[in-house]
Amino acid sequence: MNLSKFLATVLLAFICVSAGQAAAGGGVLPTLTRGQTVYVSVYSNVFSGPKALRVNLSAILTIRNTDMKNPLVVSAIDYYDTEGRLLRRHLAAPVRLNPLATKYIHIKESESVGGPGSNFIVRWYAGKPINPPIVETVMVGTRGGQGISFIAPGQVIAE
Repeated sequence: MNLSKFLATVLLAFICVSAGQAAAGGGVLPTLTRGQTVYVSVYSNVFSGPKALRVNLSAILTIRNTDMKNPLVVSAIDYYDTEGRLLRRHLAAPVRLNPLATKYIHIKESESVGGPGSNFIVRWYAGKPINPPIVETVMVGTRGGQGISFIAPGQVIAE
């Protein structure tokens, strides 16, 4: 292979790697924000099999401060059922999350009152624009020797 073909191959490989990193979010910083309201799905139970048997699931909501330098304040964690009725307010007072800290709420497997369409509304704010937290739920359950687990990411509904 002559030098020009070699250099063209190296350049093409560099372009492909750079494009792959850009597509995967490599090198792209998140949009900084001072606060959000986040909707997070919770599946306290799901239906399985041809007879639509109910499988109860435990759920863990996590709010992960992804900012390495700045705290944030979680001002509300409200739990709603499938019909949109408020079931429970999980915070009596705002909670400060230090950089890289996590707040979590556990919904027991035996608590199926929320139903398959339940959700959390999470509100948070910061003193200055920061990396937004990761807000998600993890659902886990077992039935008859089978296990089920999945994650539901939060959806920002207001800045």
